[in-house]
Amino acid sequence: MTLRRQLIFWSLALFVFIALLWLLNEVLLPFVAAMVLAYLLDPLVKRIQRMGVNRALASVAIVSVFIVALVLAGILLAPILSDQISGLLDRIPGYVERIRQLMADPNQGWLGKFVGEKLPAAQKSLGGAASTAAGWAGAFLASLWSGGKALVSVLSLLVITPIVTFYLLLDWDKMVNAVDNWLPRHHRATIRGVMNEMDLAIAGFVRGQALCCVILGVMYCVGLIALGLNFGLLIGIVAAVLSFIPYVGTIVGLILAGGVAIAQFWPDWTPLVIVLAVFGVGQFLEGNVLQPYFVGKTVGLPPVWLMFSLLAFGYLFGFVGLLIAVPVAAAIGVMTRFLLRQYLASPFYTGDGAQRP
Repeated sequence: MTLRRQLIFWSLALFVFIALLWLLNEVLLPFVAAMVLAYLLDPLVKRIQRMGVNRALASVAIVSVFIVALVLAGILLAPILSDQISGLLDRIPGYVERIRQLMADPNQGWLGKFVGEKLPAAQKSLGGAASTAAGWAGAFLASLWSGGKALVSVLSLLVITPIVTFYLLLDWDKMVNAVDNWLPRHHRATIRGVMNEMDLAIAGFVRGQALCCVILGVMYCVGLIALGLNFGLLIGIVAAVLSFIPYVGTIVGLILAGGVAIAQFWPDWTPLVIVLAVFGVGQFLEGNVLQPYFVGKTVGLPPVWLMFSLLAFGYLFGFVGLLIAVPVAAAIGVMTRFLLRQYLASPFYTGDGAQRP
């Protein structure tokens, strides 16, 4: 098969895959979620297998423990988070008005003096930006909801997903070997190398960044709750979840916690300093300790590319898009680096064999 035919074939295959994903995204959620869980839990199953346990029993044990842990977390946290979400939504207008009054009052120390004179122009600019952002966020959430309607179905997530996860874990090695046998013989070594690089990138980032989020979430929640900040648990969890994208969780959490701290404690500025310290230490640990240790420097997922992929796939394919965004982004990054290496080693770049004037 010529290179031209190969490009046409794989381009058509990619087009068909994207079209099917877009058409079936509302029913794919439990299956995509099961694939993600199976991919994340497969190393644990293999570790239990090495202890002499049958793979079927190991799969049942891992899936059961995961479900029990998830249910317990939901039972313990759901009522608290529900109350905090409703309370925060009720208090947001009051917090915004409180901060606006502080900013407009030049007698409120450095806060008023710093922004008091520029408040009218800033309010006009921020008003336009807020309207634009609200419209974009509304469209994104509407798309996410319409594409993730299966999320509402308790049956699909709590029944179908664990069953599919179990069967995927049970047959994971068989599926990998089957795909490996389908590879063309003369390109098998190259494809295996690229696939291994993709696996390292996806596994290294997803598993490593998930551990970072858990550690940061515990630190944020403990720090904000100890401070006595209203909705500290909710803000800490939101910051931890968004920390899956480097820097985003810290920025969003700092803005939320800082705004609540000002509205709740001002003119006492000590709580605001503590909030800054909590998120500053968290960012330092994330960038200098957690990510180098758990994620490593070979993943190759820049924060900007990761952020774009999550927003783009979430907008286009809803919740299913969010689940596949990171693997697809990692795969595209690996393929891009592979093609770049091929180009730099090709005569087209080096000029070897070209006729010189």
